[in-house]
Amino acid sequence: MKFSDDIKYIKGVGEARAEGFRSLGVSTVGELLRFYPRAYEDWSKILPISQCVIGENVCIKGTVMFPVKNERVRGGMLIAKATVTDGEDVIAVTFFNNKYIEKMLKSGEEYLFYGKITLGKFSAREMVTPLFVKSEKSVEIRPIYPQNKTITTKIVQSAVENALKNIDAIPDYLPDYILKKFNLISLDRAIRDIHFPKDDTALQNARDRLIFDELFILQLSLLTLKNDNSTVKTGNIIEKDYSEEFFGLLPFTPTNAQKRCIGECMDDMKAQRPMNRLLQGDVGSGKTTVAAALIYNAVKNGYQCALMVPTEVLAEQHCKSLSKIFAGRVNMALLTGSVKASQKKLIKSGLADGSIDLVVGTHAIIQNDVEFKRLGFVITDEQHRFGVRQRTALAKKGLNPHTLVMSATPIPRTLGLIIYGDLDISVIDELPKGRQPIETYSVTSDYHERLYKFIKKHIDEGRQGYIICPLVEEGETELVPAQEFAERLSKKEFADYSVGLLHGKMKPKDKDAVMRDFAEGKIQLLVATVVVEVGIDVPNAAVMLIENAERFGLSQLHQLRGRIGRGQFKSTCVLVSDAQNEEAVTRLGVMCKTNDGFKIAEEDLKQRGPGDFLGSRQHGLPELKLANIVSDTKILYAAQKQAQDILFADPEMSLPEHRNLRKSVEAMFGEFGEVGIN
Repeated sequence: MKFSDDIKYIKGVGEARAEGFRSLGVSTVGELLRFYPRAYEDWSKILPISQCVIGENVCIKGTVMFPVKNERVRGGMLIAKATVTDGEDVIAVTFFNNKYIEKMLKSGEEYLFYGKITLGKFSAREMVTPLFVKSEKSVEIRPIYPQNKTITTKIVQSAVENALKNIDAIPDYLPDYILKKFNLISLDRAIRDIHFPKDDTALQNARDRLIFDELFILQLSLLTLKNDNSTVKTGNIIEKDYSEEFFGLLPFTPTNAQKRCIGECMDDMKAQRPMNRLLQGDVGSGKTTVAAALIYNAVKNGYQCALMVPTEVLAEQHCKSLSKIFAGRVNMALLTGSVKASQKKLIKSGLADGSIDLVVGTHAIIQNDVEFKRLGFVITDEQHRFGVRQRTALAKKGLNPHTLVMSATPIPRTLGLIIYGDLDISVIDELPKGRQPIETYSVTSDYHERLYKFIKKHIDEGRQGYIICPLVEEGETELVPAQEFAERLSKKEFADYSVGLLHGKMKPKDKDAVMRDFAEGKIQLLVATVVVEVGIDVPNAAVMLIENAERFGLSQLHQLRGRIGRGQFKSTCVLVSDAQNEEAVTRLGVMCKTNDGFKIAEEDLKQRGPGDFLGSRQHGLPELKLANIVSDTKILYAAQKQAQDILFADPEMSLPEHRNLRKSVEAMFGEFGEVGIN
């Protein structure tokens, strides 16, 4: 049996069950063996009853003291209680609606019971509906798998057992010297022990090997992509640095962090390889100033530039702010879907003949009929809204142009190593002088009446505000609650004010129209869902209310809060939540204590883990099945260092000991697109 064989050929599976497996994402023998357990029942550690802790799953060995009898209670439910002793202590074991339990558990016989310890009557320990076997059976660590309506954990367990009995020896793709260096077991042993470990040590050794594999191959893949880019030559070399001349155009002095990032980018753009860099900065850190400096340098050196952003309103705002900075020194154009056909024709002509230096726009820039004479520098704003394919499509408009990716989403360094492995990273870790921290408070819904008066006070003073709504419950569209809420506010509490609505189900042109009206001050209060998280810059917006704030992640709350405090007005964000659980209270407390996006991102990553932090896998990376970049940071760094060493010594991975590694990298590129992350 081979990894590539269809799962239906495994004994006990067949065509009908194969369908159930496919719905779990398992179609082949290899995918089954990589379908790791989500948890384990550890029957190998038998605890005395006296040492059992309330709330924990444990295994105990005990004798049934009295005959077990089912009794029918009110409502027709069957209930059976057994008293079990380990010779030192006793515990109650309870079963519901199991008419066979009287025959299965016999008085005077010894069993192993596995289940959660709960607190019964009179504060006595109890086990409810535990699993049990005769005590003479061999004890083991049993795997628990994800399951669906047709495929239970027992069916998966049986299929894995049969696959492992019939599989050819699983070949290793890690060279022997790496196995020895990191004290890793073979891949064959790791796959077998991750499913059926004989003890904790075997399980940990299997996890260590497979976690290293995931992080190592991913890092090797991303570094290969970066190396491929580094071997590319570019003719778009910046010969002369005009940064000081640019600083003279500004009505303020750039921060040291901005100057450092400009310097890092300029060093790249002076080299013979195209820059491929991520510019990361918190909300309000001045990324646009850095981008403007680089655009100015590129244009002065004779190159065209393109800036692509996710929305039309954002494109318009960038155009306005850049035109103020450049004051006629750069010939600019705005290219979006709503630009009139006659104007589009002129812009495309200007780009083709080189008379337009800079185009700012949306996806319209990467349409097939948009051509440049000498595109030397491309920028994409808000990275997580664009994939690598869109980035690449823009870059292909020129001949290996320099590329800058800007993101206002603070990413912890450990996560940055994973997501942006194909990019060099510059971080603006300093806010411009005069930037006011946003005051943040957390209150319960009892404060609504006072909060509405607080918002009205700001609007009456000429300011604007946001009220952010989450989904009311999972699975419900965001349309209904946001729409109902906006309608109620406009008819009742804010009947004398102009109230707008913005949500994800609206058509793009309708979204843009609402954001434009808000930016122009026609809407005083904007009721919105998280769609507003990335988008408009409204310096006049000075107050934000976030309803059911406990439903948002920390980083998302920080991004939402970043929509206010963008002007000279003191700004306030109020988090409304009735949640009293420890996690929610801690999370909202962090928001009230700091405005530092990187501290917030680190805390968010700790609390929620990388899956939830990234959200709906929009980053497009292959799924990490075992590795956790919060708890496995040491392995991540070791894997990255080893990948760097290999590519330094053998860039093509052509040596005999590296050929299988190359195949694994090629397989991973297949998972997330030929150009990398998508």
